[in-house]
Amino acid sequence: MKKTVLRKYARLIAAMGGNVQKGQEVQILASVEQPEFVRMVAEECYRQGAKKVIVDFDYQPLQKLNIQKRSVSTLCKIEDWEVAKLEHRAKTLPVRIYLESDDPDGLKGVNQTKMAKAGQVRYKVMKPYLDKMENRYQWCIAAVPGVAWAKKVFPGENKFRAVEKLWQSILMTSRVEENGDPVAAWEEHNRDLAARCDYLNSLGLAELEYKASNGTDFRVGLHEDALFMGGAEKALGSGIVFNPNIPSEEVFTSPRRGKAEGIVYASKPLSYHGELIENFSIRFENGKAVEVHAEKNEELLKKMISMDEGAAYLGECALVPYDSPISNSGVLFYNTLFDENAACHLALGHGFTNVLKDYDQYTTEECYARGINESQIHVDFMIGTKDLAITGITKDGKRVPIFKDGNWAF
Repeated sequence: MKKTVLRKYARLIAAMGGNVQKGQEVQILASVEQPEFVRMVAEECYRQGAKKVIVDFDYQPLQKLNIQKRSVSTLCKIEDWEVAKLEHRAKTLPVRIYLESDDPDGLKGVNQTKMAKAGQVRYKVMKPYLDKMENRYQWCIAAVPGVAWAKKVFPGENKFRAVEKLWQSILMTSRVEENGDPVAAWEEHNRDLAARCDYLNSLGLAELEYKASNGTDFRVGLHEDALFMGGAEKALGSGIVFNPNIPSEEVFTSPRRGKAEGIVYASKPLSYHGELIENFSIRFENGKAVEVHAEKNEELLKKMISMDEGAAYLGECALVPYDSPISNSGVLFYNTLFDENAACHLALGHGFTNVLKDYDQYTTEECYARGINESQIHVDFMIGTKDLAITGITKDGKRVPIFKDGNWAF
């Protein structure tokens, strides 16, 4: 892959994704797979005026080894230096850039119960700091190829060709072209998503109704004070605009907790905790996931929705046209960042407090009390199909077409 194109991608992540400002600290979280590109992103952050860029590298095989060899009590313990890092983050609000490249099957075989227990205990310690930071800092999730991930996506290629093809797919779906300006392309894309949000927010929707030939028959209640959002967001306090996901095709909101009925069938595999859950369905009653089935890793799906009280409730409804760059690429990425932007999706777990009107006037706990779901997880799963129909039902009972044959109806 040409360095000039990779440099454009790195600039996009720093300038449009995190939108790093002069004097800010930046934390980059990345795998060891692509150190040269990580250096490029760090350089672009400094060019934006960053005061300090810290890189935390991870190595999935080592993560797997630690989970296997450490006791539950050791995995659960948060050391003093980890608390100090959380305190520093809550105080300085560094821009956080996540560069994903892990193997979708990289944690296959680990004790998921052990892993879940550690996550539950650690989350209780981390939560007060996370609440202080919520909505107040810029962040961006993007991706770079890892060899195992590339081989999963392109199994018929050798590792070098697989990585090259994955690079091409990532760049294409992220609107990065050799002869184009990706920042300008994203500015135009953000305007389109904002216009769709404005229309949806003007309708006074109370419910969304989903139907598809695969069996999906589902209704979800919307929060009367929640807005649809998409593309760029603003950090609370600073007002700095950033793009949290590159790529992104979604318009989303958080539904009212406890208002979901019916069944949905997943249209793509779900990568969760380093394993794939495939061909699954979830049935909801009174807003809660009460029955799940999966051809592969059903027990993992059951563990996921029992992580805490809010894990079985919905935190997000996202609208993504079937006719979108990622879907049209024909590539199944086995990665939620991409696959969720190829299809309409829902998310179990944590909701977004910043979708509420005037959310800055409420505490995080008050937002939860008003019907935004709270959980330690937020897991997107894809339900969009070529024939998916979504109908909006307004507060006065009017039915408005939102999606027809998998695409926008307006």
